[in-house]
Amino acid sequence: MTSVRGLRAATVVALVVGAAGIALLWAGGVEFPIAVPPGIIILLAGAVFVALARWPWAPVVGMLLGAFVAVGFLISPTGMSNLVGDAGATVALGQAVQLVGVVGAMVAGALATRASHRRARQSK
Repeated sequence: MTSVRGLRAATVVALVVGAAGIALLWAGGVEFPIAVPPGIIILLAGAVFVALARWPWAPVVGMLLGAFVAVGFLISPTGMSNLVGDAGATVALGQAVQLVGVVGAMVAGALATRASHRRARQSK
């Protein structure tokens, strides 16, 4: 999957997986500051943007959103305890799914952006 289209699609899927992980955290009882966890909305909006925007740099948005959520996990006082199951199995699964998604978005977004720029340079 080294094509720009495939890497862009992988970025979109990874962002959706990250949002699904946040939904599992929410379902497992993790409290969020507002009724719907903002991370779900942010990651899904990013997925739509990466899927629809045709600029070569658009996948970097997925990479940055993944990095933003990953850093949030690292600085959260409950991130690691959620991951190891201190808050229950659903929360642990949600945290793991979220991390897989956002790390995947970081990697796929970076590779897609690189491939887009490489392709743009070759077509000049």
